[in-house]
Amino acid sequence: MSTTTLEKAPRAAVRRTPRGPVPTVLRLHRTALWIWLTFVAGTTGLLLWLHGPGADVAQRALDTYGYSGLIMARGSADEYSSWFSYPDTLITLGSFAIALFAGGPLIARELESGTAQLAWTQSVSPARWLAAKLAVPAAFIVLGTCLLTAVYRQLWSAHSNLLIAGIGPRSLYFSLGPATVAAPLLGLALGVLVGLAVRRTLPALAFSGFAYFLVYAFRGNHWPFQGRYQQPELHSRSWAITSGGARIQDPGCYDDKACIAQHDIVRFSREYLPSSDYWPRQLLETGVLLALTALAVALAFGVLRRRAAG
Repeated sequence: MSTTTLEKAPRAAVRRTPRGPVPTVLRLHRTALWIWLTFVAGTTGLLLWLHGPGADVAQRALDTYGYSGLIMARGSADEYSSWFSYPDTLITLGSFAIALFAGGPLIARELESGTAQLAWTQSVSPARWLAAKLAVPAAFIVLGTCLLTAVYRQLWSAHSNLLIAGIGPRSLYFSLGPATVAAPLLGLALGVLVGLAVRRTLPALAFSGFAYFLVYAFRGNHWPFQGRYQQPELHSRSWAITSGGARIQDPGCYDDKACIAQHDIVRFSREYLPSSDYWPRQLLETGVLLALTALAVALAFGVLRRRAAG
């Protein structure tokens, strides 16, 4: 092999190596990225199942028992109400996981191992390093949670009529919106701040989880945050549909086939009426969460400057 060939090979290899903080973050944390993408895909799949086959099963149970009968029967439609809220629970757990990841593997582990300090002595400044650590996960978080929230809202619009009235639908209605996207961003910012302050992986994991738990507890018990017992009533109206397509008042037939036949009922339905308090609560909550996120990010850069100067 000639000398010219030997000189060109290393140069080509260098060109193929990702440069800059953003490619570095993607390369170092590609496992976490794949886990997040799998989580988003799996949760989206559950939402689509609830939109299709799950809704069909629940509608058949509803047409058999009616809304009044479902309270006693506790059948497939009751199970559907539970499954309907599971994606919301998964999104909340995902926010906790983001806070833990940000505090531990994303920040504290690199500080503890010296990887971050090595990057700072080369071409990447501490500020650029932290900006990349925040921007790359934030982009994937926003894209993923926006997708989940949009699909979830579409599911609510299409099949909320299958849910048994009570605290569950009301809580879900007031929890889905822009604040669903802002909450995990706050988890990311809190985790990064804790990781920079603690600089030890395991303690950072513990403190990040605790910090986000405090935020979650506050959201659950204070207005404008959406606690289970804090929302205004979400009014609904139920009716039955005859074979001719006419809408009549729900006669409460339960599973009495003679009653259903007497009224010529082929289907039951319900409509949840929009609440005038939804958008004021959502926008105020989103603003508070984003303000706390900005504060946590500013504190994180302040802590980083002191660490780098020391």
